Amino acid sequence: QVQLVESGGGLVQPGGSLRLSCAVSGFTFSDYHMAWFRQAPGKEREFVAWVTHRSDSIYYGDSVKGRFTISRDNAYNLVYLQMNSLKPEDTAVYYCAATRGSHLLDASSYNYWGRGTQVTVSS
Repeated sequence: QVQLVESGGGLVQPGGSLRLSCAVSGFTFSDYHMAWFRQAPGKEREFVAWVTHRSDSIYYGDSVKGRFTISRDNAYNLVYLQMNSLKPEDTAVYYCAATRGSHLLDASSYNYWGRGTQVTVSS
């Protein structure tokens, strides 16, 4: 059974940091590229970052570049999102996703999704 389980969300003040984790099971993690997307209320799902299956390539959305860092640990089937200098506009549900495809910016390319973790940035 495929499972992607996000954790690490919560309430944080502007300028603060959070580290999200996504624990994966049910498929060969090291064969899949992984990504984080987010969705704020009333908005479309937005690409945040992706990392290729061997971590040889990483890409970020413009709104998080320089503040967020994606990484993965193939030994433990985990993917992370370190979020620094958080802003109120980063408030959203954050999802991890997996694909073996090549269109890594396109949410429809992703085969597997977690249920998400809420991140709220507010004073």
